[in-house]
Amino acid sequence: MPDVPYGGDPPAATAYDLDLAALVAYSPARDEPADFDLFWKHALAYGRTGSAASARLAAVDNGLSTVVTHDMTIAGYGGEPVKAWLTVPAGATGPLPCLVQFVGYGGGRGLPVEHLLWASAGYAHVVVDARGQGGETPDAACGDATPPVVRGLPDPEVYYYRRAFVDAACAVDAVRTLSMVDAGRIAVAGVSQGGGVALAAAALAGPVAAVLCDLPFLCHWSRAVRISDRGPYTEVARWCASHRRPAAEVFATLAYFDGMSFAARCAAPALFSVALMDRVCPPSTVYAAYHHYAGPKEMVVWEFNDHEGGGPHQVRRQLDFLRGPMGAG
Repeated sequence: MPDVPYGGDPPAATAYDLDLAALVAYSPARDEPADFDLFWKHALAYGRTGSAASARLAAVDNGLSTVVTHDMTIAGYGGEPVKAWLTVPAGATGPLPCLVQFVGYGGGRGLPVEHLLWASAGYAHVVVDARGQGGETPDAACGDATPPVVRGLPDPEVYYYRRAFVDAACAVDAVRTLSMVDAGRIAVAGVSQGGGVALAAAALAGPVAAVLCDLPFLCHWSRAVRISDRGPYTEVARWCASHRRPAAEVFATLAYFDGMSFAARCAAPALFSVALMDRVCPPSTVYAAYHHYAGPKEMVVWEFNDHEGGGPHQVRRQLDFLRGPMGAG
C-alpha cells in the first residue's frame, strides 16, 4: 500500500472559536473606562516630551545596492530612546509615502536585510523596536525580567503597554518630521502584537493615511484571556492564577489597553486579516476590534490558517490596498 502524503503529520487544527457566520455578527460592547481619553491624554503629554525633535538618523552599511538603511533613534515614552530602522529606495528624492511597522510579541527590529519589501515598492519603511522584548530597546521602568504582557499589570499607570503605545505614537510623530517622508501619506502596520500597537498608534498619533492590521493581539482581553490556549494571553491567566487577584481588578487595568477602544477612535481606511484557526489571537477577538473600527474597513479571512495568517499572500493584498489611500505602489 502506497504511503499517504503527509500521513505522518499531526492532524490539522480544528476551529475552536465561533463559526464564520457568528464571527461576522460578533460585536461585543466595549467595557471602556470613563476616563479612557483622559488617561491617554495624560500619558501622551508626558510621553511625547521632545519626541519629534529628538529623532536621530545614522546611515548604516546594509550590504545592498537597491535600498538605503538608516539606524533611527526616536525619543519614546518620557524621552527614553527607542530604536528603529528606516529603509528607503536607493536614489529616492522624496518625499515618499511611508509605512511604519510595529513588531510581534517577543520580537525586535531585527536586521536591515529582513525588511526590504516596502522600500522595494517605493515606500520609506520604518520598523520600530518593541521596548524590553527581543530588540535593542530596554524597558527602563520595569526591567525585562517578567513577560511584557504582565509587566506592571496591577496598575494602568505603570503597565507595560502604556509605555509601548506611547512609543508607537512618538514613532509616528518622529516620522512626520523626516524630510524624505510625505507627512500626509503615513500608514501604520503590524501583525499580532504589531497589529494591536498599530491600532493604538492610529488612534493616539493623530491622522494617518491607512492602517494594516493583521491578526491583532491586545484586543477584547476579557474573552481572549479566557479562551486562548497559547501565549501571550495565557501569561495573563497564569499571572491571575498565581496572584489570585480578583479578575475584575485585572481586567479594569486591561480595559485601558483594549484594541476595541482604539479601533473606535480610528478614521483611516483599514485592511484587517483574521485566521479562523488562530489559537494565539482568537478570531472572535479580531472581529471584536474590526467591528468597532470607525473608519472604512475590509477584512480578509484565512479559513484554515493558524497564527501564520495569510503570510505573503496577505502582503500582496496590502500592496494593492495601499494604492488608494497612499497613492503608491
